[in-house]
Amino acid sequence: MPNIRQPRHGSMQYWPRKRARRAYPRVRSWQSLEQSKPLGFAGYKVGMTHIIVTDNWKFSKTKGEQISLPVTIIECPPLKVASIRLYRQGLSGLQVADEIFAKPDKELARKIPEPKKQKTADNIDVSNYVDVRLNVYTQPKLTGIGKKKPEIFEIALGGKIADKLELAKSLLGKEILIRDVFKEGQQVDIHAVTKGKGYQGPVKRFGVAIRSHKSEKTKRGPGSLGGWRGQAHVMYRVSHAGQMGYHTRTEWNKQIIKIGEKDDINRGGGFDNYGIIRNSYLLVKGSVQGAKKRLVRLCLATRKNKKIAEDAPSIEYLHK
Repeated sequence: MPNIRQPRHGSMQYWPRKRARRAYPRVRSWQSLEQSKPLGFAGYKVGMTHIIVTDNWKFSKTKGEQISLPVTIIECPPLKVASIRLYRQGLSGLQVADEIFAKPDKELARKIPEPKKQKTADNIDVSNYVDVRLNVYTQPKLTGIGKKKPEIFEIALGGKIADKLELAKSLLGKEILIRDVFKEGQQVDIHAVTKGKGYQGPVKRFGVAIRSHKSEKTKRGPGSLGGWRGQAHVMYRVSHAGQMGYHTRTEWNKQIIKIGEKDDINRGGGFDNYGIIRNSYLLVKGSVQGAKKRLVRLCLATRKNKKIAEDAPSIEYLHK
């Protein structure tokens, strides 16, 4: 049987495979919603555990039976609204026309300088703008991960533009809780930066075969490239060594199994490499990309899977 070399193994959807610019991603597209509410949230990855649930998936062979389910724990301290962003339609897409800041506090000053001109949201003409969004920041001081500098990012709002503006005014300078955004059983898209694995060779990075010990030059290279180097250089599509991990990735349609409080999840001594959970938390079905203590962004599912049950399965046992 011939040796399978896979010299071009690896998805071209992800290119270039270089390190992310920062440890938490930005979200470029949002679900449209008629209800006036925030469309996203963020939390810190704690780790994984397993639960025993009663299977409620209508297509499952084990429907009604108790099954073991792997889940990821995400701690979700409240987000705080830093500013309201008002958008106009530009030649190359949406452009920030105005930004109204809340009264800055000490934590936000660790991340951005205090704005010199303070505008108010009293006399805003909605007809001049096409979208309203919130600029929010995290509060890592409420967790036990050992950092004070917050992350700041943007979240979209649902509803019509007038409703968005009224909601944004009511939330300016205040906290947003996880229960204000999501509910149990809901599907979410998870955006995060994966674990970094450094500079790796093509065998580990793309899975190419290790060549015979009698082959010329290297054993762990992609082998003869033929037409893939006919342009007087090796094309970028060939599997070669480079950065592996620490890439921005999105996982679609992850189901929220439970939104709970700190008292019913903590174990003696805390979680490995994380510590004690001190805020509300999420249990998300399956695994989530990224290292522990890394910020994970959650958004309403943009292409919801209709086969997944609308209600979360009932939890019979939670392993601590």
